[in-house]
Amino acid sequence: MGEFRISVAVTDWDWFSFLRRQPGIDEVNFWQPSPTGTTSEPGTPWLFKLHAPRNAIVGGGFFAYYTRMPLGVAWEAFTQKNGVGSLYEMRSRVAKYRKVDIRAVMEIGCVVLSQPFFFEERDWLPAPADWKPNIVKGRYYGLDDPVGVHLWRSVQDRLAGVALAAPRPPLVSGYGTPVLVRPRLGQGAFRLMVADAYQRRCAVTGEKTLPALDAAHIRPFADVQEHEVQNGLLLRSDIHNLFDLGYVTVTSEYRFEVSRSIRDEFENGRDYYALHGTPIRLPARPDAHPDPAALEWHASKVFRG
Repeated sequence: MGEFRISVAVTDWDWFSFLRRQPGIDEVNFWQPSPTGTTSEPGTPWLFKLHAPRNAIVGGGFFAYYTRMPLGVAWEAFTQKNGVGSLYEMRSRVAKYRKVDIRAVMEIGCVVLSQPFFFEERDWLPAPADWKPNIVKGRYYGLDDPVGVHLWRSVQDRLAGVALAAPRPPLVSGYGTPVLVRPRLGQGAFRLMVADAYQRRCAVTGEKTLPALDAAHIRPFADVQEHEVQNGLLLRSDIHNLFDLGYVTVTSEYRFEVSRSIRDEFENGRDYYALHGTPIRLPARPDAHPDPAALEWHASKVFRG
């Protein structure tokens, strides 16, 4: 992990106002109408600074992941955690920003922030003293800058009285040198990270129609209580359903297997049996490969054999 920096990001009032009314949200999508990316590292604090005339820092979150996604997939991954009430509203806003027809194919930047927090109005912070009115998107502050030190201490003081949906990273306690800590992932971040890890193709069939692909948990989230890429597979939605019900599995040697129960119960399954025994497509990064222990658990506890 690199140098500790704070991102102060120019924030839309409607987005902020909508999200602060939502109870117990564990992540948000700070989406970019036109994808421009970010240099933030996981765990970087992002602070929400409202547009003029409000010009106040009103909350924030901790950077978890960035990627570009079709707008519809981003909506499916985060729904109202996108800061809007419907897919139509999200399309309308992005189309307005980009000055395109609402029916246009649109890809947006997804800045996923974990453990968002929203200050009461009495706790809002003024914009940093050196903030320039021509800053359009935001800027970083380091702790080698007195403005950054004052800002971070002020945020820490306010965080002490804010309830987060998950335990806050260790970096927010005390006034010692902060350390970036990888934040806890939510379901939306898991969806995007698994999709990217598998190059946006079904691990079994190679299907590339992204809205038809699901990020499947190997062991249920209810069991493990964490969203980790190594506990995920990108599967076509029908195969995901069969996987969850135990009609198919993936072995610890990364081969796809189909239960005889499909034929016994439904007198069908030809397309699935044609895939029996085939190796799955693995992520390019070894650290994103599915956990063999989790696959063994699924094969022994869920798969119907």
